[in-house]
Amino acid sequence: MQKIVSITRDCKARRVPTGEVKIIPAGEFVNITQDLGGNYTVTWGGNMLRIDGTDADAIGRKPTVLNFPEPEDGKVSEAQVWEALETVYDPEIPINLVSLGLIYKVVVDAEQGVVTIDMTLTAPGCGMGPVLVGDVEYRVGMVPHVKEVKVDLVFDPPWSRDMMSEEAQLEAGVFF
Repeated sequence: MQKIVSITRDCKARRVPTGEVKIIPAGEFVNITQDLGGNYTVTWGGNMLRIDGTDADAIGRKPTVLNFPEPEDGKVSEAQVWEALETVYDPEIPINLVSLGLIYKVVVDAEQGVVTIDMTLTAPGCGMGPVLVGDVEYRVGMVPHVKEVKVDLVFDPPWSRDMMSEEAQLEAGVFF
C-alpha cells in the first residue's frame, strides 16, 4: 500500500526508529507506506516518519479524535490515562499496547499531573521502541491535567504472548 500525497498543513512526525520529532512542511509530498493501528508511516526526504492518527487530516485521511471529558475534581483521571493507552497501537501488529500486555504499570500523581508508565516491548531489540515511547507520551499527554508523562522501558519480566489479552491473541492468530 503505497500512495503519494501532498501535506495540507505543517505536520509533526517522529523519525523511525529514533523518535526524533520532525515537521513536514505544508505542500511537501510524502509516500504513505503503512496505515495500521491508526497511525501512518511515511517516507519523506529520505527518512521514514510516523504521523500520529490525530494528525491524519494533514495527509487527507480522517483523523483520530481523542475526546476526554474534563474531570469534575480537576485532577488527572487514571481511567482516562488507560483509555489513552488503549489508543496506542504496535506499528507492526495492529493491536493496542494494553491488549498486547506491554503496559506493566501506571502511576498517576493526580495532584502534580505526572503520569509514570512502565512498559516493555515485544523484543528488547525492537527498533520501534523510541517511536512507541513517543506515541505513549503524546497520547497520554492529551488527557486533561496531565503535565508530564514519564515512560520507563523495562524488560523484566520479559514479555511473552501469554501477557496478551485473549482477544489480542485471537486477533493475532496465536490463541491456542
